[in-house]
Amino acid sequence: MKVMEVLLTRTKKGYPAVWEEGGGYTNTGEAQIICTSIGSAKKPVYIRRAGHLANSNHALFILEKGDVLISAEHHREDFTIHLYRWNGEIKKDDNENEYAVFSLLAEFSQGEWDNEKIAETFAAAIAAAKEKALCYHCREPHYYKTA
Repeated sequence: MKVMEVLLTRTKKGYPAVWEEGGGYTNTGEAQIICTSIGSAKKPVYIRRAGHLANSNHALFILEKGDVLISAEHHREDFTIHLYRWNGEIKKDDNENEYAVFSLLAEFSQGEWDNEKIAETFAAAIAAAKEKALCYHCREPHYYKTA
C-alpha cells in the first residue's frame, strides 16, 4: 500500500496538526488540502496573514483519525491528484521530527481516477485543491470553514 509521510506540527496544546499549503507558478503548481473523513471543510486553528505567504503554509488544521489529505500538482493543467487517509499513525525520524503517515485512497493521473466513487465523495475538496494549485502565488487558504 502506498503511503505518504507529512511533516507534523504540534499546536501549543500538543495536538497533531498539518498545514494547507501550496499555490501556482506560471505553468506549474501544487497544493495540499486537509478535509474530514467525509470530505467536509475543517476549521483551522490558525491562518497565517503575515510574512512570506506566496505558495507557502496558509492554514493549520488539527488532525483527527480518518481525516483526508488531498495532494494536487499540475504541469500546464495536466493534474496528478492523490487522496490519502490518516489512520492516526505518527513516525519520528532520528532528529525527533514527527510525521503523520497517510495511506493512499485514490489517485487521478493520465486523465482518470482509479476510484470514481471516492472521487465523487471528495469532489468539493478536490476542486479546491485544483483551484489552489492554479492560484498564482497563492497567499490564502482555499478549503476551510469559518464557524
